[in-house]
Amino acid sequence: MNRKLAGIGVTGLAVLLAGCETMDPYTGETETSKATRGALIGAAAGIVVGLASGDDAVDRRQRALIGAGVGALAGGAVGNYMDRQEMKLRQELAGTGVSVTRNGDHITLNMPGNITFATDSADLNSGFFEVLGSVTKVLKEFDKTVVEVAGHTDSRGTDAYNQALSERRAQTVSDFFTARNIPSQRLITIGLGESMPVADNRTAEGQQLNRRVEITMVPITAG
Repeated sequence: MNRKLAGIGVTGLAVLLAGCETMDPYTGETETSKATRGALIGAAAGIVVGLASGDDAVDRRQRALIGAGVGALAGGAVGNYMDRQEMKLRQELAGTGVSVTRNGDHITLNMPGNITFATDSADLNSGFFEVLGSVTKVLKEFDKTVVEVAGHTDSRGTDAYNQALSERRAQTVSDFFTARNIPSQRLITIGLGESMPVADNRTAEGQQLNRRVEITMVPITAG
């Protein structure tokens, strides 16, 4: 799913939220209940999750890898390859708190803030090294993929600060992979700041969910 489609999903969410607003009899202002807002944003998580860099960036990376001699997948081999990779990821990441989402031939790992980074930090939590080690193991076994690493933050702080923080978080994860011999040519690193929340930023729980890294694997294909 590209960024344009994700934007459409967020716009749709805003319309739904507007339709659920009520008038506060004391202040005269409209508001959306926390329960309603949380439910709707949670439902939109499936719209937001996935590729953030766009199909063009992935296409360019695929062509470069094929040109460098990495074999491309074709036909029915694509789905079978991603099926096996998905199964291996679910086995390796069971019980870690990382969710595995399949969207067509794309696989996205959502790594929430309680296991990745502390608030206002781009340093990996010590317990996260083992999780990323498991992901690295699968990436090495299934090397016919482009890997997008997208960093996200909660809404605390300025837009500019959060954008820079999300970029540093994504780069930290990419650096972990390259230090363990995942070729940098396979990696696309991007920061989205606070622009793509999956939960309500007005609650501590929601902020923790929004402070995350998403890793999306896309098969290398010739067409």
